[in-house]
Amino acid sequence: MNMHTADVIAPPAPKRLEDMRLSVVMMRDILLKTMFRKSLEMVSDLAVAMCIPGIVVQELIDMCREQRLMEATGTLNANNGNEMGYQLTDAGKARALDALAQSEYFGAMPIPLDVYRQQVKRQSIRNIMVTRQQLVGAMGHLVLPDDLLDQLGPAVSAGRSILMYGPPGNGKSSISNGIRDALGDQVFVPRAIEYGGQVITVYDPIVHVIAPEPEQDPTALRRRTPYDQRYVRCERPTVITGGELTLDMLDLKYNATARTYQASLQLKSTGGIFIVDDLGRQSEPPQSLVNRWIVPLEENKDILALQSGEKFEVPFDTLVIFSTNFHPNEIFDQAALRRIFFKIKVDGPSQANFLKIFAMVAKKKGMPLNEDALIYLLKVKYPTIDSIYANYQPNFLVDQMVSICNFEGIPLQMRPDLIDRAWANMFVKDEHIVK
Repeated sequence: MNMHTADVIAPPAPKRLEDMRLSVVMMRDILLKTMFRKSLEMVSDLAVAMCIPGIVVQELIDMCREQRLMEATGTLNANNGNEMGYQLTDAGKARALDALAQSEYFGAMPIPLDVYRQQVKRQSIRNIMVTRQQLVGAMGHLVLPDDLLDQLGPAVSAGRSILMYGPPGNGKSSISNGIRDALGDQVFVPRAIEYGGQVITVYDPIVHVIAPEPEQDPTALRRRTPYDQRYVRCERPTVITGGELTLDMLDLKYNATARTYQASLQLKSTGGIFIVDDLGRQSEPPQSLVNRWIVPLEENKDILALQSGEKFEVPFDTLVIFSTNFHPNEIFDQAALRRIFFKIKVDGPSQANFLKIFAMVAKKKGMPLNEDALIYLLKVKYPTIDSIYANYQPNFLVDQMVSICNFEGIPLQMRPDLIDRAWANMFVKDEHIVK
């Protein structure tokens, strides 16, 4: 079943306070802190700030008035549709300050972890079936051997871990990005989740790309019901890490000043893709990184810990793509390799594909092809490196020749002497430098 944007079931908006499934004290305190920090008085403004319906805000306000923490201002605001305004009493301000001392979090009401789990299932990456056409469409700019797509397709559709390995410069990163583009649908990302009374912020504008809201059909008999605004409609998330990845990035990050948590990288990537590029270049050994993922990869759940040491389970619904220039046997033991479901070798192009890529790049850069220069490149230069081709080389060589022509003030052209100059910059001569 191919779950596209309209088919991902949206989280229903809460209709009453009891639908929130949060402790009343926590909700009350977030309301007081939000009013105090943002100087808000109107139910409609508080509903926007806390991402919950006005009717639920009103229930909370009525409760706070009973507890003498809040009072009506006694004036109707003409600018706000004659809404009644509310303000904190002295007792309400004292409670807000006390609550802020315990946690600085205010604004969007968090979603209980158990409720979020249900949404993760509704929009699981494992519900997606990627067709050959979608994959080709997303990677049409890459020249790839047919058998590579034969392997990639089932791997992506399974939503299981993938290890891509092979010599550098052959498009492993581009393929990872192409897989991300092929998914093409959207998910609902929580602004924050709650576990054990602790707030964990999830939505991160650096990781999550907000998707445009689908247009309402004015002729439709039934209007689309609004979804829970505590979620943000986003493209399926993609987290890309390289040599900077460390094990602590995979744990919750505690802010001691605000006394709140930020979601780990893989929790932010839920429903999407986590790409570990350049595996083997991190300060942590690759085996340690994969060991950290053994339980999540096998059981679709991750174990995280609070400051108190309490451990709890979160959903692990992520397509993990490892990419490395090393042979898998050099960096993993057999137990780790067993856990990675698909292992795909990404080799350099054949000579025919290399020429295809070269022609595409030259056309894009406005560089006319020259048969003599190409024969010189293939028959004289490439034998010096055992005629091993890489996908990055056409781009590099054409860019170099463009730069040389611009510097020399001559029209863009391809000549054996220009290829010599471009080639000299692609490889560094092996020599001893006297210090």
